[in-house]
Amino acid sequence: MFEKIIEFETALAEFTGAPYVVMTDCCTHAIELCMRHDRVEFCTFTPFTYLSIPMLMHKLDIKYVYEEDDPAQWIGEYRFLSTRIWDSARRLEKDMYRSGQIQCVSFGHNKPLPIGRGGAILLDDELAYRALLQMRYDGRDLTIGPWASQQKFRVGYHYRPTIEEAERGLELLNQYTSQLPCEVVYPDCRQICIID
Repeated sequence: MFEKIIEFETALAEFTGAPYVVMTDCCTHAIELCMRHDRVEFCTFTPFTYLSIPMLMHKLDIKYVYEEDDPAQWIGEYRFLSTRIWDSARRLEKDMYRSGQIQCVSFGHNKPLPIGRGGAILLDDELAYRALLQMRYDGRDLTIGPWASQQKFRVGYHYRPTIEEAERGLELLNQYTSQLPCEVVYPDCRQICIID
C-alpha cells in the first residue's frame, strides 16, 4: 500500500541529496512534525511568510519573534533561527539538501513541483527520520500490520499523503528540471493579530 509513497520519497532523496525523506500531506504539517520532534520552544523567523506559520506557532505554544531587519522577501526558503529547521516551500533544486539541517518543501499548486498539495521533510538524522515516519502516520510502525497488532504507539498525527499524490509527484519529478528558487513577496505578518 505504501510502495508509491516510498518510491517518491526515494526519488526525491536522490534528487535533493537528502539521505532521508518523509512525505506529508502539506508543508505546514511537515514543519509542525519537525518542531514537535525537536521540541522547539522558541524561534525567530521572517514576518513575510504564509499565515499558517504564525498560526502553527500558536497551535504548538512556541514563543516566537519576527526578525527585525528582515527584507520584505526571501528567495526559496528561510530558516527558523535557533533551530535546524527550514521552510523551503519555494525551493526545489538538484542537491539542495544542507547537511545537518531539516528542510521542509511544499508541493502546492504554485510551488516548484505542483502536485496540488503535500510536502516533504529532507534530513540526514536517522533517528529523527524513523520518529517522523511514525509521527506522520498516527504513531504507527508500518512494519507491523494490521495496526491493531501494534502494542505501543508514539504520539502521532494523521498527516500522511495519498498514494495518488505520490504517483503524481513521481510523474512530475521525472520531468522536472532544477529551477532557481522562487521569489515571492508575502504580506507582513506583524500587521495581523491572532486571537486564541
